[in-house]
Amino acid sequence: MIIEFLIGEDKLPAVGFGLWKVDRAVTADMVRSAIAAGYRHFDSAADYGNERETGNGISAAIEAGCCKREDLWITSKLWNTFHRPQHVRPACERTLRDLGLDYLDLYLIHFPISLEYIDFDLRYPPEWLFDPDAAEPQMKIDPVPLHETWAAMEKLKQAGLVRHIGVCNYSSTLLHDLMAYAKIQPEVLQIESHPFLTQEKLIRMAKSYNMTVTAFSPLGALSYVSLNMAEESESVLESETVKRAAQRTGRSAAQVVLRWGVQRGTAIIPKTARKDRLQENLALFDFELTDEEMSAIAELNRGRRFNDPAVFCEAAFNTFYPIYD
Repeated sequence: MIIEFLIGEDKLPAVGFGLWKVDRAVTADMVRSAIAAGYRHFDSAADYGNERETGNGISAAIEAGCCKREDLWITSKLWNTFHRPQHVRPACERTLRDLGLDYLDLYLIHFPISLEYIDFDLRYPPEWLFDPDAAEPQMKIDPVPLHETWAAMEKLKQAGLVRHIGVCNYSSTLLHDLMAYAKIQPEVLQIESHPFLTQEKLIRMAKSYNMTVTAFSPLGALSYVSLNMAEESESVLESETVKRAAQRTGRSAAQVVLRWGVQRGTAIIPKTARKDRLQENLALFDFELTDEEMSAIAELNRGRRFNDPAVFCEAAFNTFYPIYD
């Protein structure tokens, strides 16, 4: 049995398939294989550069009779260069065309970072740099008030292009502010969260606003080592606390960490490019961690944020732009 979170009249499966860093050459096949394995929740974004291939995988699975469109929960995200209200709907419509869908189940503001608009015909996805060919390429900030972007997001829901709207990478302060002006309240908050970054206060606060929380990078460092944003020694899977729980339950260390994420009440979106891991990442609902194990894993928290714009924007894009204090 797969746990689901009720959002309005719809159900968000607790375990999704994260599409960040999935190579375009294998995306369609991985998506179709994931659907065949039982996945019904897919987390995409314009910035990932593989939405067209994701759509091909979805359509292939539907044509093969693996599922119906209404069985799936498809999330995508508004990229930073499309924050001005006049660009929000075209950005969403581009994502829908690439995915081959009539609507999204969830559309999120990807970052509370607004960058100068880049036309689709010039470069898509636009990524972070305004002019990659410049002598010293940098991000170009376009200071759009977040309330203007949110109002445009609300119009997407009113138009039926998306069923639900939410935010990603928001702090508690930004959420409080959002709730003060939102006519349609956000229903989902997506944040980095794993045993080394538990974010308990933020999660508790989001839930007090009746928001479902999705944790990206639920296995921590694994997605970031290849990007030189984490060291292999930072893997939570090597923790003795996790290993003891894995030995007791007869599960892998990864399954223990993912189960911890689900059991604490968050949806999770692990990513894999290996088909043999699809079933493993989904097989989390026929065992439980004890209260002691849950607490011990939570105590591994060290506030280690791997996806931090204050670090990677300066290192990779020559622009210092923190969004967390």
